[in-house]
Amino acid sequence: MLPFERVTIIGLGLIGSSIARAVRATMPTVRITGHDSSARVREVVRAMQLCDDVTDMPGTAAIDADLVILCVPVGAMSEVAALLAADMPADAIVSDVGSSKAGVSQTLSTALPRNAIVPAHPVAGTEHSGPQAGFAALFQGRWCILTPASDVPEVAVTRVASFWEQLGSNVEIMDAAHHDLVLAITSHLPHLIAYTIVGTASDLETVTQSEVIKYSAGGFRDFTRIAASDPVMWRDVFLSNKDAVLEMLQRFSEDLTVLQRAIRWGDGDALFDLFTRTRAVRRSIIEQGQDDARPDFGRGDH
Repeated sequence: MLPFERVTIIGLGLIGSSIARAVRATMPTVRITGHDSSARVREVVRAMQLCDDVTDMPGTAAIDADLVILCVPVGAMSEVAALLAADMPADAIVSDVGSSKAGVSQTLSTALPRNAIVPAHPVAGTEHSGPQAGFAALFQGRWCILTPASDVPEVAVTRVASFWEQLGSNVEIMDAAHHDLVLAITSHLPHLIAYTIVGTASDLETVTQSEVIKYSAGGFRDFTRIAASDPVMWRDVFLSNKDAVLEMLQRFSEDLTVLQRAIRWGDGDALFDLFTRTRAVRRSIIEQGQDDARPDFGRGDH
């Protein structure tokens, strides 16, 4: 039995278009309606036939939906939800795909008080953006974390969980504040570090930009991949999850000072112990199927 028959996707970038593709692949009888604020994106999605219908107005997309997923930057969530309010069916379940969650339930509940709100975070993505970057297998074997408030009907949570499971995700239900703390260290801080390192390299007066590009070793190339992520999305993530990010940034800064001291005083044992522990973390990630041991991380072209 399908958890939903009519799914509306608001925002048709990497995640939104991947959801549309994945629904087509796994639940082909589900009717997909889409909307994007960009007229160019709407035309691209129509040409690609990713949705059964693409509307020019957000409210029109939601009129007969039983699941509405907001795939927009966290900072735009309130404005977009307000545009949907007049046309949103009272029995529609509303979800999202944002990387920070603590404020989402309150934001959406305020704008859409009649609807069950089940925030979601599919922990999947690439550095690419736009509808052409999406692919149906993006969520296969990845985690999708749901962070519903305690008063949300259990049946709504169960239906959204079933939806993501049918797209191939492993589903976890978590407190929103705890989610934001976990993701601050596993996702948000790494992005902040990547943006900083690549920015520092581009600002060095003694190293030209052509040298940075020409002699990029594997480590720096990996940072540039992360630092190529959508700037609007990540600006909003850092601002919306600032408390958890700042807490993790302080912890990282303290650990970095310890590492700096070990290098300064030639403490090879301390460096060796740290690097041994971090290798074990990498092996665990691969063993749990959250990445690939191949040199290209198994990503290739999709």
